[in-house]
Amino acid sequence: MPGVQIGAKPDSGFDDPIGMLKDCHRRIESFLQVLCLVADRARGRRLNDEEASAVKSALSYFRSGGQRHTADEEESLFPRMRGQLDASQVEELHRLEDDHRRANELHEEIDELYQIWLESGLLSQDNQQTLLESTTELESIYKAHIKVEEEAVFPQAARTLDKASIEAMGHEFRARRA
Repeated sequence: MPGVQIGAKPDSGFDDPIGMLKDCHRRIESFLQVLCLVADRARGRRLNDEEASAVKSALSYFRSGGQRHTADEEESLFPRMRGQLDASQVEELHRLEDDHRRANELHEEIDELYQIWLESGLLSQDNQQTLLESTTELESIYKAHIKVEEEAVFPQAARTLDKASIEAMGHEFRARRA
């Protein structure tokens, strides 16, 4: 389950908003792993205290940090990049925004199912299957989505956005967290 990692690189600050987006990806991967592992390993039984605590932390992260991350990309990064991209690259940004919408739908469903599990102690077989399918789909979306952003979008942004744009993004990121 996610925790502090000794020797880990410190998180980026508001002066490095692209680094912050990458750091957030690591948190997304970590919390998503919790949701996937628990859905798979705890089938047909009550969650133990450690699992319940980890799931609650992951759900809480996606309700707040995950939403901020999406806003950081869609309201701060993508608009600044659109004018510098060719048609196929702009289309890629549209696909990433579609990923965000589908991920949000899946997060709502996963959150609801985990809340049922946490409150009632058990999940029906149908709900268990839906949870497994939803976490698997979400994991697949994030894997491809993060790859595109980290291999194409973020490097392009680092090459093409000027210092004033980067600083403005950092200010916007800070304001979302105030």
